[in-house]
Amino acid sequence: MEIFFLSIHFLIAALLIAGILIHTTKSEGLGGTIGGGSDSVFRGGSAKGFEGFIERMLTYIAWAFLITSFFNSIFLPGIL
Repeated sequence: MEIFFLSIHFLIAALLIAGILIHTTKSEGLGGTIGGGSDSVFRGGSAKGFEGFIERMLTYIAWAFLITSFFNSIFLPGIL
């Protein structure tokens, strides 16, 4: 049972990493890092198409990672 929970957790972690690598940034470069926050305010918060799909899936995968981390820390304290 422990191996099942850990393998699900590692699968979700790999999906989260892959999703973050696929996700494109809204502002490229150093200038976007410093002052790129205002672009998303005026442009709107909802992305459409493939980017919107990736954004929603990353949200769900991040929540799944949080939940599996929580359950693994409670039910498998000797392993981690």
